[in-house]
Amino acid sequence: MFLVSVMAVLAVVAVVGILVDPRVLTGAPIWLKPFKFAVSFVLYGAMLAWMLSLLPRRSRAVERAVVVIVAVAVVENALIVGQVIRGQTSHFNDTTPLNTALFATMGAAIMVLFFAHLVIGIVVLIQRIPDRVAATAVGWGLGLSLLGMLAAVPMALPMQDPGIEGVSGAHSVGVPDGGPGLPLVGWSTTGGDLRIGHFVGLHALQALPILAILLSRFATRLDERTRARLLVVAGGAYGVLTVLLTWQALREQPLLRPDAVTLAAVAALVVATATATGLVLARRRRPELALAA
Repeated sequence: MFLVSVMAVLAVVAVVGILVDPRVLTGAPIWLKPFKFAVSFVLYGAMLAWMLSLLPRRSRAVERAVVVIVAVAVVENALIVGQVIRGQTSHFNDTTPLNTALFATMGAAIMVLFFAHLVIGIVVLIQRIPDRVAATAVGWGLGLSLLGMLAAVPMALPMQDPGIEGVSGAHSVGVPDGGPGLPLVGWSTTGGDLRIGHFVGLHALQALPILAILLSRFATRLDERTRARLLVVAGGAYGVLTVLLTWQALREQPLLRPDAVTLAAVAALVVATATATGLVLARRRRPELALAA
């Protein structure tokens, strides 16, 4: 939560930077990236703290993993802000040996965060959170956020080399980075954008627990097992959606301009999710039977 507080302050500083600093980098205000990263770590840290509070007992492995995550977050954001101050891009920047080293450091730091996050996920599964609904949400949230991290890997693969000297990767597919994009997020409106699947996958960490809270609050007529099964359906659909969005981006399609194949895949996902949800609800226990059990 201390990290969350620091990131919240950084978000405010970045907003001020957006308002007073006229510099633009790759088609966006230069302070926009620090703002997005700060907000992302606020959400990540707050939800992770809540998840860890559900563990039935303390874990040294988790505590060490959390220390690593905090250290990586500090390093990552310090490098991003440092590059903003220098007027340089923080990602895919090979224009000088220093910029190359900084980008490599960021890449290594994120890999460390990935494995620390994985350790937490394993401990959560081993310790078995007593609340079945919360345990299902936490498990799927942690797992799908790992998938979201992996969705960013293609950005730095050779296939994403734009052929521009000093640039070693790209967010956009089929078009140069920095072109027309959606408001605030900047996702390309003329080509594919790998940040979409990355974003959606990462925020499963918030989406699934929020869904669990809503089910517990407003679906009180459903027994615990049914709510947990509904979360499994939601988690499976969320994971498929993350993969689908990444696949769409790799095919050079803007999010809001899908082709017939993409629309068919989305329709199939909706039908499958609705069918699975209907089956779960059809198998639910009646309240009086649940009480008797």
